[in-house]
Amino acid sequence: MSTSIRVLIRDYPHRSIALATESHVLVFRHSPTSTERSGNGFYSSGVNASQSSVSSTSGNAPRCMVEFSNSQEIDLSDYRSLSSQSIHGTLGLITVNNDVFLCVVSAATRAATVRPGETVQKILSVNFHCLNRSDYDEILYDEINPYPTDAVDEEGFDQNYYGRRGDNVPEHPCMALKKLLSSGTFYYSSDFDMTKRLQDRSTESTTVALDSLDAGFLWNSYMIQPLVDFRSRLSQTEKASLDSSGFLTSAIRGFASTFNVPASSSPARSSRTGLPSQMTLISRLSCRRAGTRFNARGMDDDGNVANFVETETIFWTPDGLTFSYVQVRGSVPLFWEQATGLLPGQQKVSITRSPEATQPAFDKHFENLELAYGPVHVVNLLSAEKPAEVEISDRYRDHVHHSSLLRGAEKNGSAGHELLKLTEYDFHAETRGPSGYEAASLIARYIQDSAESFAYYLSEEVEERPKSGRGEDQIYRRSTTILQQEGVFRTNCLDCLDRTNLVQTIISRMALEVFLAGRGERGSPDFWHRHGTLWADNGDALSKIYAGTGALKSSFTRSGKMSLAGAIADARKSAQRMYINNFADKGRQNTIDMLLGRLVGQFPVHLFDPINDFVMSELNRRAGEYSSERPIHIWVGTFNLNGKTDGLSQDLSSWVCPPVDPSQQFPEIVAVGFQEIVELSPQQIMSTDPARRQEWESAVKRTLNENAQMHGQEEYVALRGGQLVGASLSVFVKASVLKFIKNVEGSLKKTGMSGMAGNKGAVAIRMDFADTSLCFVTAHLAAGFANYEERNRDYRTISHGLRFQRNRSIEDHDTVIWLGDFNYRIGLRNEEVRKLVEIGDLETLYANDQLNLQMVHGLTFPFYSEARITFAPTYKYDNGTDRYDTSEKARIPAWCDRVLMKGTNLRQINYNTAPLRFSDHRPVYATFLCNITMIDERKKDELAHNLYQKRKGMVGHATAAGSQESSDEDLIGYEPIDPTLPPASSDRRKWWFDNGKPSGPTIRPPGDDFAPNPSRPSNPWTASDEPDWVKVAPGPKAQPPPPPAPRGAAVNRTRTPSTASAASTRRILPPPLEPTRTNTPPLLPARSNSTASTANRPIPALPPRRAGTFGLDGIKSAAASKATLSQPTSAPISRKASPPAVVPRKPTPPGVPSHQHQDLSRSASTSSSGSTGSVKRKPAPPIIPKKPGNLVGMTTGTSSTSSAAPTSSPISLPLHGKSPASPPSSAVQAKKKVFAPPPDMTASKTGTASGENGELVSVKGKKDKAPPPPLPRPRRGNGLIDDREDEMDQLGGWEVLRPG
Repeated sequence: MSTSIRVLIRDYPHRSIALATESHVLVFRHSPTSTERSGNGFYSSGVNASQSSVSSTSGNAPRCMVEFSNSQEIDLSDYRSLSSQSIHGTLGLITVNNDVFLCVVSAATRAATVRPGETVQKILSVNFHCLNRSDYDEILYDEINPYPTDAVDEEGFDQNYYGRRGDNVPEHPCMALKKLLSSGTFYYSSDFDMTKRLQDRSTESTTVALDSLDAGFLWNSYMIQPLVDFRSRLSQTEKASLDSSGFLTSAIRGFASTFNVPASSSPARSSRTGLPSQMTLISRLSCRRAGTRFNARGMDDDGNVANFVETETIFWTPDGLTFSYVQVRGSVPLFWEQATGLLPGQQKVSITRSPEATQPAFDKHFENLELAYGPVHVVNLLSAEKPAEVEISDRYRDHVHHSSLLRGAEKNGSAGHELLKLTEYDFHAETRGPSGYEAASLIARYIQDSAESFAYYLSEEVEERPKSGRGEDQIYRRSTTILQQEGVFRTNCLDCLDRTNLVQTIISRMALEVFLAGRGERGSPDFWHRHGTLWADNGDALSKIYAGTGALKSSFTRSGKMSLAGAIADARKSAQRMYINNFADKGRQNTIDMLLGRLVGQFPVHLFDPINDFVMSELNRRAGEYSSERPIHIWVGTFNLNGKTDGLSQDLSSWVCPPVDPSQQFPEIVAVGFQEIVELSPQQIMSTDPARRQEWESAVKRTLNENAQMHGQEEYVALRGGQLVGASLSVFVKASVLKFIKNVEGSLKKTGMSGMAGNKGAVAIRMDFADTSLCFVTAHLAAGFANYEERNRDYRTISHGLRFQRNRSIEDHDTVIWLGDFNYRIGLRNEEVRKLVEIGDLETLYANDQLNLQMVHGLTFPFYSEARITFAPTYKYDNGTDRYDTSEKARIPAWCDRVLMKGTNLRQINYNTAPLRFSDHRPVYATFLCNITMIDERKKDELAHNLYQKRKGMVGHATAAGSQESSDEDLIGYEPIDPTLPPASSDRRKWWFDNGKPSGPTIRPPGDDFAPNPSRPSNPWTASDEPDWVKVAPGPKAQPPPPPAPRGAAVNRTRTPSTASAASTRRILPPPLEPTRTNTPPLLPARSNSTASTANRPIPALPPRRAGTFGLDGIKSAAASKATLSQPTSAPISRKASPPAVVPRKPTPPGVPSHQHQDLSRSASTSSSGSTGSVKRKPAPPIIPKKPGNLVGMTTGTSSTSSAAPTSSPISLPLHGKSPASPPSSAVQAKKKVFAPPPDMTASKTGTASGENGELVSVKGKKDKAPPPPLPRPRRGNGLIDDREDEMDQLGGWEVLRPG
């Protein structure tokens, strides 16, 4: 099935990429607002992208919108075609350097045809289109030449291309991925599921259901999983349309090819037709533990092995007969590694885990094989002469003997029908004779029984002709399974390439011979030649993927004979492998990890779906419902052995099993670090001998288990060990916690001799304990008293340079513990240090400790902490004694051996030394309490399902093809905390805005005559029986004031009788204020109907200024302010007089009480009066004295002296801004100069000025009695009075006059 798919791009208003067929369109659009909001952290990482699901993402994951619709429903007029060529679907989305790319298959060719209608396509070229930038639109179209030429290497890359173009050509960020995917090793099919063997896939399905693919063989699972999740949210009709459109492509890696077998050569030739038969070979390389030759060896904790390949031989005849036979290959399922080297002798093999720690993963591997294929027959082709292969074979044999599959068979009494069987066949020894590789066929006698019992898969098309109700024949053709394969051969050598491929060819031929023998037929030489050629091509393809070159011995596989040309070709391939494995594999490994989404900090693209986003957000918020914490105990110890072996026979329990709290005595994890485990001689520092480490591991394990047996506790097993010359790290765990531990890895980093030697450096082991990552690092840093800067550099080198798989560093863990001989010294003289140690003054010693000082200044071990040191310095002692160094060097005692930690889930309990004296160091140990996160996946899945169903139908997903921003996405994760409240604010939406306008309260009274209940508590959450609203009687409506007179018209100030009558019913004015200390009640003067009486009537004086108007001097207490309010004034005030200018006051003079200075100032302001004869105006409402907020608490009391101050005292003002030298008396203060008010130019020509002695005098020299009081300061607030409840209460019953 082939569908023409076009790639369309729209740049404005939002960049979008559409994949379009004649009937459907799939549109992608990047969502920049989502990445900017990454701090919300809706998702959690830590999910291996190559596992069965990659739906879990991180808060940093880039987000895109997607829409799938009919082509008639989307306007594509704004889109342009990016290329005139059609594509073959998309492999998914990936993020590189914060840019999101859509990967599409731009070129492919047919590689195989399994059966009619089931074709396999080989990917020749891919392109990456950026969703958020247009910079790369014109790059990467002619970079890769998939067609063979002289300038193209074996992987299809043009070696001379960049030399012709120059060095200034911009390189696409996805170039490495494009080279990998365009190498001709990836295949896909739009007709059937290539990730499953013929026996396991349904023959009724006409399309590829992406959600049923086997993620173990799906190499683009990381990129395609977001689209698989999107598909899962579609309806069944939309799912079928998406599948039939061919937009989504599933790719495997390996080999696929078909040879036509003519009818004359076909052993099961048809009697009815002359069509040829077809022989197909499909190899599926697993992506579970993918990698290159020396970067992926052995097995991981989930039972996945390196270079695991499922190879299926398929033979189809035109009669509808289909034969299928599957066998697998894979690395030896142990935890082992092999170092690279230019010479074969340097490629040393090391087993990294003890048998006890390996067996659980070993069992898991074979249990998975048995579940998928049935009984397993292991064919081990390793040599019985090479020491490394012998060691692996011995361990392999031991684990098979202890396998859970065999234990189950023994319990069931089914001996002779084992689920797991092992055959060891030394390939090199058996083919060393004159027969050569032809002797390899003799292996058939060892596996013949299994080959016959395993059988094979066989199906046949059957034609049926049932009659219809009208007596007509109906023809039905269907495939019927006749026989199924019930077991599998698992073949391995060291690389699982050359020897393995040859033996698998023999096993495949054996299965075909069994099939043909059952039909009474035999294969022709031409048939077997085609069969051998297919397997030889398969071997070359798999070898190029894993080792970089074609397979060895391929000439024998093709022809059945080994020639001289074949031997020369093998020698050339061996040299080629050596170069590639040493210099190119590291980059290839990083590219593979990037494709599979395994790099640290790499997040899958999240396709925006409001429902799924809500579910993930709620899952994170409600993590406590499906996760829990389990406390575990950890013991770590470090010991510099100084090359001594005396301790191997001594009791180590005082160090390994110290007398601590019972809860700490049997920890789940024990990490032991040694330094100078061997003498660091010039010969030793360049190589590592694991024998000494294994001896010390045995001694520690023996001590741990003896102590456990003594107290009736479970024993420990060795999880993993690592060694760098003299430094070693070994981790032991209780057997019961092995089921929680996975992804155990080790790594080394040399720092001696600029990284060339291993006398100094670090060994690290990391693991995942449930859902918490742990890392242990033992280090031996540079020695020397003054070399603390070099030690700091060693730390930085180790911290940044030591890497685990998938580019994981030390800092990429939840919990990190460093232990070792850090060699930091104490910066004091030798005699002083020894004296302080003798008297036990550890605080002074620690204050001068180099490590402490460097950590305080942030120069080393940032963000790490160390428990308080309560023990004496651990270096340097005379061997066998408690005396510090008495040699000629007389080294200064120091705390060289330390333990540091980092992690919020970690708490240190103990930190001490042990009395072991066979070395010049003392061993140090520390115990920790660590909280481990445990997740119940079943509860999590149930909660996610319930949340999805609840959210479904409430929120729709965004439209990627639309031109407007989606508001739905902006609300994700901002749900209201209560249904009655608005949603929380987001980046673009604020709860206090409604459609761009300030939103007001939505609460309305039940009627016009209702008001809020003042008796209800102000706290709305306080329980109360008071109603929210109370009914109030409507008041009289106020009459609007008359309109003002026109400009220039004469104003008649004489009141008429009607006016007087109206005035008599006007609002009552506030009482006049008099700042005198009398108890006279306020006077209410009666209004007169004549202008003369109004003019002659005394007008109330203006109120005094508020406290604080004149500075700190003017402050008075609240009590004094209230007393002043109740005092009337007796001095008439002329409203025509101009007020004095307001000037700053000087502070209270020294020696004068503040209240006296305040009262003097107040009396001067309240005793003045203005000129008479001017038109009287309405008095202003009273100003309530109000203390400024910044002066709260600064009130001063008043005395009787201030109350009796004369009212004629002037306001004292500073002279030239200077304070007097001595405290002035009240009489002297009364003579101070004051400023006169400005002259009133409208009333008369006579003004006032300041006299020589400070009196106010007229311009003509006549003295006035008193100046008018100053005007009040401008009011704050919206109305004529301040908006304060206390002020409103004091003015109850009064209303402000409006102008007019």
